[in-house]
Amino acid sequence: MIAPADLAECRSAIRTGSLSFHAASRLLPPRVRDPALALYAFCRLADDAVDLDPEKARAVLSLRDRLDLVYAGRPRAAAPDRAFAAVVRAFDLPRALPDALLEGFAWDATGRRYATLSDLRAYAARVAASVGAMMCVLMRVRDPDALARACDLGVAMQLTNIARDIGEDLRAGRLYLPTDWVADAGLTPARLLADPAPSPALSQLTRQLLAEADRLYWRAEAGIAALPPASRPGIMAARHVYAAIGSAVARNRYDSVTVRARTTRGRKLALLGLAMAQTGMTFVMPQSAILHADPLPETRFLVDAASRPAAREQGRGERLIALLTHLEAMDRRTPAA
Repeated sequence: MIAPADLAECRSAIRTGSLSFHAASRLLPPRVRDPALALYAFCRLADDAVDLDPEKARAVLSLRDRLDLVYAGRPRAAAPDRAFAAVVRAFDLPRALPDALLEGFAWDATGRRYATLSDLRAYAARVAASVGAMMCVLMRVRDPDALARACDLGVAMQLTNIARDIGEDLRAGRLYLPTDWVADAGLTPARLLADPAPSPALSQLTRQLLAEADRLYWRAEAGIAALPPASRPGIMAARHVYAAIGSAVARNRYDSVTVRARTTRGRKLALLGLAMAQTGMTFVMPQSAILHADPLPETRFLVDAASRPAAREQGRGERLIALLTHLEAMDRRTPAA
């Protein structure tokens, strides 16, 4: 399905660019791990393209064009594009899922801020839960309950990443914390961006964000038992490896400004062992009430899209079309270098 040379290049990109996923992927069966590496390599390429390009609107539009070529079966001559095109074709991957990721990147390009936790979850749905839904499709899982829990896991992971990167983001002029939380803590976005410094108030906001992530990690666990048995250890490992980042933030007294939380290789290996032990216990069963809980309102559109074949998609949503049109206007206003 995926050319061996393309897969090798994707594997190399993940090994250096996404250590947590690379560690967890070792426990996935090859029939899932290989397409997952292709998926993550393309997503990593997309993320880096937007983060590193000063003309973010132009970068998002370029990604849209690359995605158009992937879905037309004519990917660009780059290993991640060719590998992702093979995955799209083999798994009937709904376009709405990578489009959601693209929309999240477009939100970054326009400098959007998030007034409430719900708004932030909507962002996390696009840049992370969309990947969780795509992973389910790679496991041939389209059950709405399992998809909902996979989306919970994606949102939890993104909230953890945001909590870890608060200082780095502020120094880059980015603020992801809900602005109503910021106001309630007696802070202002302008103050935080002008002088990123640790404070008891900022530590409390970090603690609140990680508490929401922990709630969603707990919800997500119920869905792991609904996955194919061979895939459960890898997904459980991802759950623990990412949650361990939050634990490292907590050990740093919720200071993500002067210290960047990390997990050691030994800790990752221990968590891989824990994941294998947990998913190997025959008495571990999904908690029915949690497994069948409604999806987060912010991720329902992903569950709906992933639960039906791509052939039944109705095309791009009006919101995404309007956002891409806005980015094109921004790009036209940007002077050529």
